[in-house]
Amino acid sequence: MLGPLDQGASSHGLRIVLLVDLVYALVVASLVVQRIARMVAARRRHSAGSRLHLRLTGVFALIALIPTVSVAIFAGLTINIGLEGWFSERVRNVVGASLAAAEAYEDEHRRDLVADAHTLAGYLAVARQATVFLSDGDMRQLLTQAQARVQRGLKEAYVIDGSAEIRARGERSYLFNYERPGPDAIARAGAGETVVIQDWDNNEFRALQKLDGYLDRYLYISRTVDGDILNLLDDTQQSVRLYQQLEQERGRVLFEFGLLYLGFAVILILAAVWLGLWFAERLSRPVGRLAGAAQQVGAGDLDVRVPEETGDDEIAMLGRMFNQMIRQLKLQRDALLDNTRQIEKRRRLFDSVLSSVTAGVMGLDAEGRVEVMNRSALLLLRLDAAEAEGQELCVAVPEFAELLEKLKASRRGTAQEEIRLLRGGNMEHLLVRMAMRKRSDGGAEGFVVAFDDVTDLVTAQRMAAWGDVARRIAHEIKNPLTPIQLSAERIKRKFRAAVGDQAEALDQMTDVIVRQTNDLRRIVDEFSKFARMPEPDRKPVDLAALLRDAVLLQEAGQPGVAFTAEIPRTPVPAELDATMISQALTNIMKNAGEAIDSLRTKGEPEGYAPEIRVRLDVDEGSATIRIADNGVGLPQDRARLFEPYVTTRDHGTGLGLPIVKKIIEEHGGRLDLRDAEPFAEGAHCGALAQITLPVDPAEGAADGPARAATRDTTPETAATGE
Repeated sequence: MLGPLDQGASSHGLRIVLLVDLVYALVVASLVVQRIARMVAARRRHSAGSRLHLRLTGVFALIALIPTVSVAIFAGLTINIGLEGWFSERVRNVVGASLAAAEAYEDEHRRDLVADAHTLAGYLAVARQATVFLSDGDMRQLLTQAQARVQRGLKEAYVIDGSAEIRARGERSYLFNYERPGPDAIARAGAGETVVIQDWDNNEFRALQKLDGYLDRYLYISRTVDGDILNLLDDTQQSVRLYQQLEQERGRVLFEFGLLYLGFAVILILAAVWLGLWFAERLSRPVGRLAGAAQQVGAGDLDVRVPEETGDDEIAMLGRMFNQMIRQLKLQRDALLDNTRQIEKRRRLFDSVLSSVTAGVMGLDAEGRVEVMNRSALLLLRLDAAEAEGQELCVAVPEFAELLEKLKASRRGTAQEEIRLLRGGNMEHLLVRMAMRKRSDGGAEGFVVAFDDVTDLVTAQRMAAWGDVARRIAHEIKNPLTPIQLSAERIKRKFRAAVGDQAEALDQMTDVIVRQTNDLRRIVDEFSKFARMPEPDRKPVDLAALLRDAVLLQEAGQPGVAFTAEIPRTPVPAELDATMISQALTNIMKNAGEAIDSLRTKGEPEGYAPEIRVRLDVDEGSATIRIADNGVGLPQDRARLFEPYVTTRDHGTGLGLPIVKKIIEEHGGRLDLRDAEPFAEGAHCGALAQITLPVDPAEGAADGPARAATRDTTPETAATGE
């Protein structure tokens, strides 16, 4: 397109180009009009994406119009200003000065080289006149001396013959730098001309001159010059000619550039508008589809799909990626739902396993805060799950804190220890095991605490140990008691008459021996009962009748205490040893009366009315007997009352409750000691003994339990209860 500019504004080529541009502009204008008509019709129909289409078209047209017109205007001004600068007086002076400088540089070096050649040739001619016979070696010395006298210095100096062979060479004139002169240059030098050879590639000027007085000898010298400056001489001459030509055609060039800018601006604007219309329509249609599909996806429909455009541009890719995204979302949602179901299933299995495990399990984080506890842990520790979760272990279970600190301080991953806890008035023994959960980098991720209630095991071990002790005591002590008692009685009978007035003192001493022997025998008998508890002789009995008989017996033995009995009148059949169960019930009621006497000894409250309440309930194969009193109550560590030889009375042996507990357990039951509910508002809180025994489930249910009458007697002082 720029080729016709060299032919002028009236060239046929430029006219053809402008005609083609006009046809192109008309075609694009018709396409723009067609697109605008379609866009207006779509806007009137309120089609999807028509508003976006109109906005995009306006933006494209404005973006194309403003910069194109601005560039056309400023381009014309810039060219005009640029031409003014190019054809100014200063530029013409600079162009002329650069041409003169290059020519002067070349002439100077040429004259200097010719002058040096004449000087050096004259020196060699004088030397020839002084010496008729000169060898090539003498010629070399003369050439070196003459080369040194040249003030501006020569690069090389040679003496050659007519065949361009070197006969002598001066200082620093090497064979590999020797450039052989052509035959034409030698012929011109032989005719008496000083020939100057310009070598721009090697940055050298070389001069060739025939030596006077020598036969077939020529002086050949060279000088270093700046070849770039000499090469620029030709370029400068061509530039000066072009500059003068452009200065003459300045007006025509400005007109042609302006015409081209105007045509280009029109074509660009029309093309941009048409492209904007096409692109806006292509963009708004998929965007409208995507907007509708996105609305359906937002409503939860992941089966929606948009038609995919052909091509590989972003608009086509947007539809394909949208469909791919919806497919992936659906797959991920299905996978997420499946994983959620699996996780929920595993969680239920995990919770079921944890809840079914009889041992307590706790999960702690790295800081020792409670994260999870199973049902057994909550029951053993008597904690509330909502309150314990998130608490530090030292707050939730202070007794475990010391073992946790030991585990953190040790390098081992586990720690185990037996810990005693006081919960609900009972001292419980827990075997606690702690383990550290580690991350992949070896750091502590958390801790797992597992513990079992070994209270019954510890109690059984102690009972077994005490049973062995009791057998040994019964064996070692009971045998000497009868000889001691018989010996004391014989001493009394044999020596009473002999001591005379000391007979009374003798009687007292022997009576003390006999009485203490009987006390020891009674203690040994209780040891024997505890150590050698007989196997229960189970027979069908009425538990309700046994309980009524025991209450009746204690009412007679404790006339100062009011008894309240709630016992079903219907039979409660059970397979029991009636003698052993009666002994156990009697012992517990006796202890209740002694607890009341202990309170009286310490000082009973004002308005105090001693009372023992007995109640029997039957439910689904088990009978529960509750014997409550309003005596001194139970100590804090009430679990130790079941250990042998542990008593709160001054004269107790500490074997009553252990024997009762052993009897109940031999019958498959359970004995628990608890704090009794106050019998009246603001009254003193006593003790409650609860006995659970198995009964016949077929006949054990009472037909509306009728209760026995309440009997009140006068209070009476008793010993401290166990």
